[in-house]
Amino acid sequence: MITFKYTARDSATGQKVSASVEAESEQAASKLIRQQGYAPLSIKPAEGSQEGLGKFLHRITIKDKILFSRQLSTLINAGLPLVQSLRNVGEQTQNKSFKIVINKLISDIEAGQSFSGALAAHPKVFDQIFISLIAAGETSGTLDASLERLAAQQEKDAEIISKVRGALVYPIIVLIVMGGVMSFMLVKVLPQVELLYAGLNNAQLPLITRILLALSNFIIDFWWIVIILLVFMAFVTTKWARSGPGKQVVDKVKMKAPPIGQLFMKMYMARFARTSTTLVASGVPILQVLEITSKSINNYHIEQSLKRAIERVKGGKALSDSIDNDENFLDLVPDMLRIGEQSGAIEQMLAKTADYYEKEVDTQIKSISTIIEPVLMVILGVVAFIIVAAVLLPIYGLAGQNLGG
Repeated sequence: MITFKYTARDSATGQKVSASVEAESEQAASKLIRQQGYAPLSIKPAEGSQEGLGKFLHRITIKDKILFSRQLSTLINAGLPLVQSLRNVGEQTQNKSFKIVINKLISDIEAGQSFSGALAAHPKVFDQIFISLIAAGETSGTLDASLERLAAQQEKDAEIISKVRGALVYPIIVLIVMGGVMSFMLVKVLPQVELLYAGLNNAQLPLITRILLALSNFIIDFWWIVIILLVFMAFVTTKWARSGPGKQVVDKVKMKAPPIGQLFMKMYMARFARTSTTLVASGVPILQVLEITSKSINNYHIEQSLKRAIERVKGGKALSDSIDNDENFLDLVPDMLRIGEQSGAIEQMLAKTADYYEKEVDTQIKSISTIIEPVLMVILGVVAFIIVAAVLLPIYGLAGQNLGG
């Protein structure tokens, strides 16, 4: 049950009334309010009890949506009506935010909307692929199959993203530790070296030590400026990377920079092929497939290539010819598409392409992990050498002066 806050007008006195009511959906709440003799003016989920619809939408994970798709597919395949299936799934859902969304879907469908139309009211939860596949399933009468394909599609996407993130965990941890060690040495150890020389006349610290000491003194005296600068740089960089020009640069770097360029290209090709397979299998027209896929890949340059391909396909060209010799597509993709177009098995060829590139992503991740470890060791060695040199050179110099004296 969800707690709704409402404002209504008393039918007998005409006065406004504000209160709360518990119901399964907004429509059910409206019915209860009318039964009390009020005319509802506004009804909203209460923030205290169920966190409000949309306050915690970001907490709805891809795992929640995969489970939702699988359970709903099973129930519909068993012959249960859509609304009853949604109610059963909603009762089993542990995520409170998702429960609110499901109840809103039920309310909208009972009010006469299609399932895909109800989903479209929640773009932050259900993307265009999800909505299009549901719409295709409703039209063809294969909603259960469309939901099953959606679950498989989401699982593949989640698996690839998880592997890429997993490959980045080790270097990030090493860099954080390296930053912590350097900060400790700069703030605690190097100032002690300066004290050794403080009482000596005509003592000259080595250049590397003087540079690091200047940095150390700045951090100690103006640590608050350092924090502000770091936060400001992080904010500006993030904002720029999400802007139009910034996203173009970042997406190009992802595609071209070694050693990650090949990894991201193969990941994009796998996502293009897998998404296209799912949409084609559900009977979505090819132009709509390209339109939806261009937005799902999340790369500006590939999106532009697919938009150009759409115009060429509209002009009568085959899809394989439309993306042939495009620098934003690996050569295997148009070749496999051409075979599929000629044999009438485009869905199967796209599926094989997706399988191939998903395996290639695994291989590439292992290869990059193998390269990253020695590279990080070299960086750690260089940093350690600089710090040790900055600490020990003055001590050796002081010992030399004492021996010479």
